[in-house]
Amino acid sequence: MRYNLVFPSRCGHCKKLAPEYEKLGASFKKAKSVLIGKVDCDEHKGVCSKYGVSGYPTIQWFPKGSLEPKKYEGARTAEALAEFVNNEGGTSVKLAAVPSDVVVLTPDNFNEIVLDEAKDVLVEFYAPWCGHCKNLAPIYEKVATAFKLEEHVAIANVDADKYRDLGEKYGVSGFPTLKFFPKNNKAGEDYDGGRDLDDFVTFINEKCATSRDAKGQLTFKAGIVETLDSLVKEFISAEGEEKKAVFSRLEEEAEKLKGSTARYGKIYVKAAKSCMEKGSDYAKNEIQRLDRMLAKSISEAKADEFTLKKNILSTFA
Repeated sequence: MRYNLVFPSRCGHCKKLAPEYEKLGASFKKAKSVLIGKVDCDEHKGVCSKYGVSGYPTIQWFPKGSLEPKKYEGARTAEALAEFVNNEGGTSVKLAAVPSDVVVLTPDNFNEIVLDEAKDVLVEFYAPWCGHCKNLAPIYEKVATAFKLEEHVAIANVDADKYRDLGEKYGVSGFPTLKFFPKNNKAGEDYDGGRDLDDFVTFINEKCATSRDAKGQLTFKAGIVETLDSLVKEFISAEGEEKKAVFSRLEEEAEKLKGSTARYGKIYVKAAKSCMEKGSDYAKNEIQRLDRMLAKSISEAKADEFTLKKNILSTFA
């Protein structure tokens, strides 16, 4: 038995349904007799035309052994969809809680998280019944996932319909309202940027001094410290005692760094020391080794570690 959702990638109603349908898919993932699938009708027009799809999203149920679908006409919530699938498929699957990287705020933890002066925090004030909030939800989740490894950045939301005092405190009059609470301004700033994934990623990178792409991977800029880069150029061209003197200056500058950049400084110093001990080809050879490691199946944390080293080593190569 199959359960298919058909949609074009540009469809607004489809985007609104997406988080509910993803929740349904996650819940039935281990059900052997049921498959939850979807088709992009922009890309596969022939398939959609074959099954009479004229509006989006169209949800159809294909019974086992049949290519004659039954159109789903019920409510477009994960709960209603799950009930339909269980009735039609003879299953008894319960909806699973979909893992989320968005930090859920309540009056009990709001101040602890949002007002933490060691964190930059983006907060979405939403209402469960709000259509625009539902459209934003899958994008906002991707933003949170992209920055989940940044310990000094939090992507959070709060139900401002349920916790109205919090919404009123921060002047929320419509949904969704997005506010940014940087380390140095816990009064909060209105977020007036675009609401596509790339817009949010660009904003966070600029405001939080991070270097992530939309998939959460570190960019080639990650780990680079301009003040140390200028010293690296001197270090590469210097020889003998002069190189040792530049290395000492590099160590001194690295020790002045604070926060996440202090970590980068240590990598610079270690790389410079290895170059002196192992020769001018060290950086090039190490970059090649790291590329091989990055090509393997490794954890996200390890990928971050290797990418930082590779980026910094590239300044020595």
